[in-house]
Amino acid sequence: MQSINNKIVNRIYSKGRSWCFTQKNFFDLGSPGAIRIALHRLEKKGSIRRIARGLYEYPKKHVTIGLLSPSPEKIVEALSVRDAIRFQPSGAYSANLLGLSEQVPAQIVFLTNGSTRRVKVGRQEIILKRTSPKILEAGKNSGMVILALKHLGKTQIKQQHVEHLKKSLNNSTKIQLQKDRKYAPIWMQPAIENIVINDPC
Repeated sequence: MQSINNKIVNRIYSKGRSWCFTQKNFFDLGSPGAIRIALHRLEKKGSIRRIARGLYEYPKKHVTIGLLSPSPEKIVEALSVRDAIRFQPSGAYSANLLGLSEQVPAQIVFLTNGSTRRVKVGRQEIILKRTSPKILEAGKNSGMVILALKHLGKTQIKQQHVEHLKKSLNNSTKIQLQKDRKYAPIWMQPAIENIVINDPC
């Protein structure tokens, strides 16, 4: 029978490097006390690192730089499991992630149905901003598209943006975007239609 330590290690390794997590990710494996002790031991061994209070990472290593910083998405994903919240990258951040804008936002903002707060991890500061639940109704990837286009604005959406999304989005995201277009404003509908429409053979 596997020990709780081995079960936790197996789960961490199965998720791969750069995975962020909290104690709650292992609550099905044992008591909170046993999980806390196991994570503390792994941290002392250097197998994992604690990046903030109650927040850990299975760090990714670079041959010359060393340990890399976790992505904001991984951090917020771990917090969403722990705090039972939903989240979505803000419009400006979504536009950058989708390649619609080369401008890196001065602040990394995620919209959430939880409380507004700031999360500091190393030199990174992530802002969780409370928003209307309706904004979070769309799927993760389709919601990013809607928020990114909304950030660009009605008069600033160019054909190049539409073509970029048409080429870069996979079919499952396009199908979900077609379903979630009801969450987008009326002025955005033509752009979404052009993104999800199939090219003639």
